[in-house]
Amino acid sequence: MFERGNASNSLLFSAISRRAALAALFASAVTLVGLAQPTPSFAEDKKSIKVGIISGEDEDVWRVVVAQAAEKGLAVETVVFNDYTQPNEALERGEIDANAFQHQPYLDNQIKTQGYHIVRVGYTGVWPIGLYSKKYTKVADLPEGAVIGLPNDPSNEGRALRVLQNEGVIKLKDGTGILATTADIAENPKKVVIKELDAGIVGRSVEDLDAAVVNTDWALKSGLGPDNRIAQEPVADNPYRNFIAVKSGNENEAWVKTLVASYQNEKVKAEFDKVYKGTGISAY
Repeated sequence: MFERGNASNSLLFSAISRRAALAALFASAVTLVGLAQPTPSFAEDKKSIKVGIISGEDEDVWRVVVAQAAEKGLAVETVVFNDYTQPNEALERGEIDANAFQHQPYLDNQIKTQGYHIVRVGYTGVWPIGLYSKKYTKVADLPEGAVIGLPNDPSNEGRALRVLQNEGVIKLKDGTGILATTADIAENPKKVVIKELDAGIVGRSVEDLDAAVVNTDWALKSGLGPDNRIAQEPVADNPYRNFIAVKSGNENEAWVKTLVASYQNEKVKAEFDKVYKGTGISAY
């Protein structure tokens, strides 16, 4: 009987030892797996970004912005576009990190029609749109039936029509918003003929028109100057200030604040004033 008891005790001890060994092995495995797991960490803020801009004078301004950003530890590469529709598409796709070329009415329309997820983060400048002519020096001199060119994109067409309304050339329907079209013209006492053209073409077509409402940047590219401008939209409370934009969700990132600060400073303003010769105004 004692021998059976000793054997049972031995078997029990052996079973306990195996269980203890297995437990220890399991614990070791868990510890090793735990050590193998990567330690959670927060992503570092961006140190290098791409910003979409429109070709032309703004390239000179952004060379100064790039230098300012470099001093703050942010490397900025500008990606130059020749078409207004491209920078937002590139930003939405993640091909660039920010862009700087548009005003809020334009972005609002792009969001409405394209479903973009893009937000404004810092103003840059405003270019008051103007009515230009190489045939007449005053709006009052425009003849009956004058042919007037306007940019045909939704936001700028409405803007151009408001210039004509401010000058008494036409009257828009009551309650018409900033995205007015020629269908919103209620009165046209001079029976002017509106010719809708691409924003990049309308300025170069002034020779063939009696007058044209042209965005300032395109006016410069088309060789139009203040002596050709016979009217201009008001600057005060202008809703068409341009800005830097980023994808929604990035607006509070540190690199965004650095980028905006790299634009909104006296060195960039001095270059802006030099390049645009008073046709553009810093708007921050």
